Amino acid sequence: MASKTPIRTISNYVCHTCRTKLRHQALRPFSTTTPRPLADDGPSSVDDIFSGIGTQRHNRRDANLRNSPENQYQRDQAARRSPGSASSTSSELMNALEDTSFNSLLTNETAANLDAINRPQAAHRLHVYATKHNTHLTLVQPPRAASETASLRVAGTKQSATEGKKVVDTLISLSTGNIGFKKAGRGSFDAAFQLAAFVLRQMGEKGMTNEIRELQVVLRGFGAGREAVTKALLGTEGRGVRGKVRAVVDATRLKQGGPRSKKPRRLG
Repeated sequence: MASKTPIRTISNYVCHTCRTKLRHQALRPFSTTTPRPLADDGPSSVDDIFSGIGTQRHNRRDANLRNSPENQYQRDQAARRSPGSASSTSSELMNALEDTSFNSLLTNETAANLDAINRPQAAHRLHVYATKHNTHLTLVQPPRAASETASLRVAGTKQSATEGKKVVDTLISLSTGNIGFKKAGRGSFDAAFQLAAFVLRQMGEKGMTNEIRELQVVLRGFGAGREAVTKALLGTEGRGVRGKVRAVVDATRLKQGGPRSKKPRRLG
């Protein structure tokens, strides 16, 4: 007598992946349905097994519909129409900011000042030309129109349009002879120190210190004025610009090749 074929349970017709998903089915928030695990042993109906798969598919489709861009847009419009809601207030504020540009909220002068602050500017330079006979100090700014240079605007005088458009780069150019020293006294240490103190004082009185953001000191020559100007910058005379010095450059010209030098003078 032939042996009877054992009856296979319905669970054998479901793959292992589907069986695992149905066993560990997660609950949705505010859901009253309880997941029904799939039994490995014992017969079960096909409708009971695959009903969980259909429910999971429908739940996923409903969630996708709720999170769709069209439904999200409708919810945002309803929140904007509702008075007193936080989302409507924030959306109105964002719309007002989008409609009104930032520059229109400011005056032309304020916007120009902000642009000038954000624009990178070249540094001012203080040239020190120290020879054994004299010392020259020259303060140079980046080339700009005279109307844009605050230190050149003298109170009580009207500047013509032609003078205002004139490009200015040299602000101060003085030597020891301009402050009263003569002949051999112009090359002394004291004369150079007094010249540096006078120039620094003029920079503060004319408002040039406020215009300077970065200052480069360019040294040229090996006269007594080289050390004198350095002492003035490091002393109390240079406290207004000492913090703005970003570089000290030596621009002394050195001879390389060229014609034969003049015979040195010999005394005695």
